[in-house]
Amino acid sequence: MASPKRIGSAEIHQAIQQLASAIARRHDSSPLILLGIANGGITLARRLAAALKPAPCGVLDISFHRDDTARNPIPKEFAPTQIPADVTGATVVLIDDVLFSGRTVKAALDELFDHGRPAKVELAVLVDRGGRRLPVAADYCGLTLDAADGQKVVVVLDPQDPGRDAITVRPA
Repeated sequence: MASPKRIGSAEIHQAIQQLASAIARRHDSSPLILLGIANGGITLARRLAAALKPAPCGVLDISFHRDDTARNPIPKEFAPTQIPADVTGATVVLIDDVLFSGRTVKAALDELFDHGRPAKVELAVLVDRGGRRLPVAADYCGLTLDAADGQKVVVVLDPQDPGRDAITVRPA
């Protein structure tokens, strides 16, 4: 059996800087609202907001919009939606750690539109692992990995110690 593929903190930090630069180039003077999709996108959103000062940063809880709650029940501990500004008419960048099937993004859009109607919504992901089931593509992508259906991409972004950040591709 092959050992799991691992990406270390240096490559992750470089990918995050590339994401921040790409977002900044496209929105050099327009105000943005960054929303991390709970739970995987929260730390990434905070890091991008720090790099894109001043960018209001919030959290989008998609628990009640998921279509797989029978298999993945709503977690007991979750980050509630916290939107730092009115989304109506705003440019919103949804941020997540891994883009796979597209279902998480669909749930995030449902939650976002419960709070208003943005002028534009973009998607930034740290890892695009392929395997889409819905017609969803990221506007900004840090890393692209080929992961088979029987594999899981695990992203760990340590809020206290970025030196411990890691991405692992392992059997599901």
